[in-house]
Amino acid sequence: METSQRDDQQRAAERRRRELLEAADRVVLRDGPGASMNAIAAEAGITKPILYRHFGDKGGLYRALAVRHTDALLAGLRAALDAPAATRRERVEATLDTYLAAIEARPQVYRFLMHPADEGHPSDQGEQGFDVGRHSAPLLRRLGEELAQVIAERVDLGPGSDELARAWGHGIVGMMHAAGDWWLRERPFPRAHLVRHLADLLWGRLAAAGDLEGGPGF
Repeated sequence: METSQRDDQQRAAERRRRELLEAADRVVLRDGPGASMNAIAAEAGITKPILYRHFGDKGGLYRALAVRHTDALLAGLRAALDAPAATRRERVEATLDTYLAAIEARPQVYRFLMHPADEGHPSDQGEQGFDVGRHSAPLLRRLGEELAQVIAERVDLGPGSDELARAWGHGIVGMMHAAGDWWLRERPFPRAHLVRHLADLLWGRLAAAGDLEGGPGF
């Protein structure tokens, strides 16, 4: 009985946490980097101390949101890499497009996660927005490590493959982030053009490498 009660309490706590993160998402979509704990608590219909009790502080809430959005992005990237009946070039382009489409669809979320200092406007009741610029590097590192793993398990890179896969993983993520950031701000041409240009830049040795024997293929 006690175990069942603990399980019920844990499920209720997890459900409540999801509800609070969904409320935070709505505020971020509206306010971007200016999102505050006051505004999120109001959106969720609770007091700020209760919000702190669930996440500890603003940094804890930010990290939970970052994990939520990074998990969703990684799922999309892996789906693009696993697209059936697609050539390697098509998978590369689909992966690039998945990332760019995600930041284009939710630019306020992207700015909240990556560029809080740029927007810097005060939020309600004098509270400043989230100071999360220092957290964007770990998020990018996670993406880089995940992409490195995908490359290592799919592409035959020969001697030194682990080292090369990590260099490529972080390099590709850095390229996507920098190029996507510039493109999102200026919109100098359609997204499809940027996808093609970046795929051309990547294509060199990636086109020549074979699939890793026994791997899922790329």
